[in-house]
Amino acid sequence: MAKQSLLSTFHESNGAQFLECDGWLLPAQFGNSAAEYAAVRSAAGFIDLSHRGLLQLTGADRVSFLQGMVSNDVKALQPGEGQYATVLNQQGKVLGDTRVLCSENSLYLDVWEIIKDKIAEHLNRYLVADEVEIADRTDEYGIISLQGPQSEASLRKLVVQAELPARWAEHRMVHIDDAQVCVVRASSTGETGFDLIIPRSHLKNIAQQLTEAGKYFSGAWVGEEAHNILRVEAGIPRYGVDFTEDNLLLEVGLDQAVSFTKGCYLGQEVVERIRSRGHVNKKLVGLTFESRESANRGDALFADKPVGTITSSVLSPALGKSIALGYVHKDYWNPDTLLSVNHEGGSLDAKVTTLPFVRSPRGSASSS
Repeated sequence: MAKQSLLSTFHESNGAQFLECDGWLLPAQFGNSAAEYAAVRSAAGFIDLSHRGLLQLTGADRVSFLQGMVSNDVKALQPGEGQYATVLNQQGKVLGDTRVLCSENSLYLDVWEIIKDKIAEHLNRYLVADEVEIADRTDEYGIISLQGPQSEASLRKLVVQAELPARWAEHRMVHIDDAQVCVVRASSTGETGFDLIIPRSHLKNIAQQLTEAGKYFSGAWVGEEAHNILRVEAGIPRYGVDFTEDNLLLEVGLDQAVSFTKGCYLGQEVVERIRSRGHVNKKLVGLTFESRESANRGDALFADKPVGTITSSVLSPALGKSIALGYVHKDYWNPDTLLSVNHEGGSLDAKVTTLPFVRSPRGSASSS
């Protein structure tokens, strides 16, 4: 049976229609996905991220241990800073992506809940004599994301004087009423934004306060349909959709998730060997269509032969045409290369396009 957010009843009262995603019952929309999309682009959108998981690493060896287990440079982090990283296996395949948050006495891994147990088991497998404890904190917190040009103004209605984080993945603890909330600078839409990591006992109350604050700025709750369009427009690949543990790190193009100077970590030899060779055989690229008809996930891409596969496709309100993410063979991934898509018995013309499709002057995209 699908898991439910603690905000499910709250969402129902706000007109939510639900869908099942990653084993969770989530709001698909709140009556008008086009209006929800517009709220993020012009004002503020509030997104329930209860389907995220949180792992806490403590102990004297937590930094050195995680440094050897993820693709980015954990040692470079100071308390209050964060970074995007991936967890790889020995073959350089991506077991999952994560946002690493550094506090005074802990490292936190913010991951999709559906892969949380897999990541925890993988890390525990490599714990030998390290003084590290890995604790699952998922059931203690919920996450609400604020996205859009008025997201900071909306948050300021709840947090009047505290300093807010300015750089991506930077985070601060603030008080909202009597709750201690971790505010993380984050964008999952290409717009500026924040993620609030909230104790579950305060989740509904803060959700209600955000709803009231948003009324001053035409803010709105945003479902999965609009969030997915915004994600694809921003060129942000999602684990389980655009990449899985069948993909090599460099195929997905997650350059911001990897340090090429940090030294050894699990899967590093494969990553470095591919980099020294110059390229992978396929990589994830953007594709635009002249029609408004979207392709389906799994549709094949063709030139004079099969050259790739669609992973995500949406109709872009900003561009007035359909766009997609997909894997393309190295001989065909240059921008403006013309391809075709086999789609429901017909064919759609596609063009390889530089990501992101839509670049907001106010925000920068994140992959987590």
